[in-house]
Parts: sequence; structure tokens; C-alpha cells
Amino acid sequence: MSGGWRLDAAVRDLLERALHVYRDDPRATDQLRRQLTRLDQPLRVAVVGGWRSGKSTLLNALMGEEVAPVDGSAFTWYEDGPQPDAVGYSTSHPPQRLTVLRSGTGMHVDLAGWRAGELRDIVVRWPTRSLRQVTLVDTPALGVDEHGRDPVLERVLRETDAMLYLTRDAHGGDLRGLQSARESSVGQAAPVHAILVLSRVDESGGGRVDALLGARQLARRALREPHVDALCVTVAPCSGLLGLAGRVLGESDFAALAALAQVPRAELEPYLLSAERFGRGQPPVPLDAATRGALLDRLGLVGVRLATTLVRTGCDSRAALSTELVRRSGLGELRESINRLFVDRREVLKARSALAAVEALLRAEPGPGTAELLGTLEQILAGAHEFQESRLLAALRDGRLGFEVELAEEARRLLGGDGDVLAARLGGAADATAPWLWEAAADARWRWQERAEDPALRLAQRRGAQVVVRSCDGMLAELTAHAR
Repeated sequence: MSGGWRLDAAVRDLLERALHVYRDDPRATDQLRRQLTRLDQPLRVAVVGGWRSGKSTLLNALMGEEVAPVDGSAFTWYEDGPQPDAVGYSTSHPPQRLTVLRSGTGMHVDLAGWRAGELRDIVVRWPTRSLRQVTLVDTPALGVDEHGRDPVLERVLRETDAMLYLTRDAHGGDLRGLQSARESSVGQAAPVHAILVLSRVDESGGGRVDALLGARQLARRALREPHVDALCVTVAPCSGLLGLAGRVLGESDFAALAALAQVPRAELEPYLLSAERFGRGQPPVPLDAATRGALLDRLGLVGVRLATTLVRTGCDSRAALSTELVRRSGLGELRESINRLFVDRREVLKARSALAAVEALLRAEPGPGTAELLGTLEQILAGAHEFQESRLLAALRDGRLGFEVELAEEARRLLGGDGDVLAARLGGAADATAPWLWEAAADARWRWQERAEDPALRLAQRRGAQVVVRSCDGMLAELTAHAR
């Protein structure tokens, strides 16, 4: 229905018309053809953040593999593949296959012979379910150059479809780059491509074991800020370090943590005041310095504190501790947000990327026919209900609107949260008849129109109901067209 194919068709037509307008410009036509090709490729999601924001750790946690950081100055593209493989690309050498070394929990790409910063892109193919529907992109640290621009963020916006934007508190200078992305018409009309991730939440609140709870409260407060809401679809707290530890925790790790947990709390706590004291001291447990160092690398000091507490309070196996670490990290909720707001809406996001590329080209290189194309682009944005659906789906997921549970679930389904075909949206069987679908869509439209006009509801709820009404109108229009 409206979850992407109509928008996709309009965008493809716009790209074809732009190709005709720029037919004598090889560089522009090459760019436009790449955009057409990308519409049929997997969704590209970049992990973006400043220095030491935890980008690579979070990416590894999402993949469930320890993929050693490759090159801090290169874009590293992780794609699904039948076997581990890596290729390096530079501006001065032909592409070169890189050696991939496997380990028990992941892989390492050998960059022997390459100088730091010499590679521009590294494409890593890795057989994992996490990459079957999406390409993950690890990026260099964000940073403004002497011209006041951020070349990394500019490339992310140009070459990927969505991003996880890592920030400590969703305030101040952390968001300046995203704010610049709203300068275009597409940026203003469709801020559906970014999830703000409150990263390294295990270190917040003085390293308390309940730090994620405080981070969730911070995320909810951030979403109530208009300037934050205008930049992203949601805010999600997540500790990539704890999430990765939970996904790759080994039996030897658990055995070491269990040994620590057997030490009375009063005796152990002085050694958990700092990483140096834990690593170099002599805690009352037979763990050598190498083992303690490995625990710090795996979990961090806060993670060691949390893990020993969890073992004491009932996580008596590696599997139980792994599950609880992942839960406490916020990784599961972040993965679900990525699946629902990015992967399930991938056609919408890829169409958005193409619109942004076309707009940038039309404004940078105006000429005969470009004004008409800009007008068409503006019309597409004005009529792209898919973007409003994506925004509302996100608001329903994090409870921003305050709808009752059953109403929120119905709205989510009508917006395409359970699938985009008419039967899925309307809650019917796959073989539901056209008359049944019509009656269900008309009934839903009537009920949600009442809510859209109900003065007792908050303005945000009425506006949300209006989006659902428009989705129902789209379904009725589609049924009418099929009946002709």
C-alpha cells in the first residue's frame, strides 16, 4: 500500500526525468544512475559519532561479532557474504583484497602494508544474519574542518540511507551536525532517517548498576524537546560495551566473574573503585592480572561491577548472565527500533535518500528544466504520507502520544507496523476478500476520524489520529482502484 511503493514509483520517475535533463553532464548522470541502483540494494545504515563515542563497539554489538576496528580514518562497509572477505579501496591504488583472520568470537582485518589514512573505504563481507537486510557502515569520528563543515557527516548524508547518531546527552554541540542537515527541503520534510543513541550509558550516573534506567528517563525528556524531535525519529539509550559483552560472553569469562561474586561484597568493593586498582591490585580471589585485564576489556569496570552483582542475585549460568547483560544494555530495544523504524521502512528511507540527492544536484547545478523538477520534488514531499507514517510509528513505539495500549496497537497496525499489504494493515487473513477489506478500512476510518475531531484528546493525539485517517483513506483509494 502506502508504505513505499507509491513513493518509490514517484522517485524513480523523478530520477529518470533528471537523467534526461542532465543527459549532457556525465558526472551528474553517473550520480543519478547510482541513486537508481541504490533503490534496489540493501538499506545502508551508518553508525556516526565523535571521538571515543563507542561507534565500533556498538556496531560489533549489533552484529553479535567482535570485528576488530579496521581503520579509524576509513569508511568500513559491513555486508553479508558467504564467507569472510575484505577489500580495501584507496585513491591512489587499485582495489586490493585484505587478509581476514578469524577468532573464536569474530574477525580481524589485517592492514599490513597500508599506511594509516591511506584507505578511503574498506568493504568487509561477513556471514551473519544481522547483515542480510542491511549494510552497516562504521565511520571516522565526526569533526568540523577549517571551513566549518563536517566532511564525514556530509558523506554519510550523501551515501547512506539512515544513521545511528551517537551522543552523550542529546544536547549542545553534539547535535550541530544534524541541525545542518535540515537546511534542505528534504531535511525539513522528512527527519525519519536518524535514531539518536545515548551511548556509553553504563558510564552515566557515576557508573551505577541502574544507569540504563536513568538513561531511559533522559531519552524521554529529550524527545519532549522540539529541537530534538525535529532531528530524529526516536532517542534510544544503549551501552554497546555491555551489549557486546552479553552477546559474546564465554564460559571462561563467566567462571572468572562467578569467582569474583563469591568474594564478600565488602571485601571486593575496594578493588572495584577504579580500573587501575582492579587490574593491578591483589583482590582476594585467585584471578591473575591477565584474566582481570581481559574482564576489563570485555566489560569495563562498570560492567564488572554489574556482572558480579547479577551473579550474586541469581544469574547462575553464562546464558542467564548474557541475557541479563544484553537486557540491561538497551541493545535489544535499539535493535527492535532499527528493525521497525529502518529495516521495515527501508523503501521509504531509500526513496528519501534519492530525493535528497536530486535536490542537492538541482540546487547546485541549475539549468533548463531544473526549476520544473524542483517543483515536482516539492510536490512529492508534500504528498509523501509515508514520512508521516514513519514518524507516527516511532511516536507510538516510545509511548509519546499517550494512547491506551489497544489504541496504540491498532494505530501501529493500520500504519503498516505488521506489514504493508492491506490484509496485514487491516488485521485480516491473507486471503481476505475485497468486500471485507473495504468494510474494515471504512470502519477504521470512521473510528479514527472521531478521535481526530475529539476535543477531549490532546493536540498530539488528534494529529496522530489524522495521520491514521489518511492511511485509511489510502487503503480505500487502493481498493477502489482495484475494483475498477
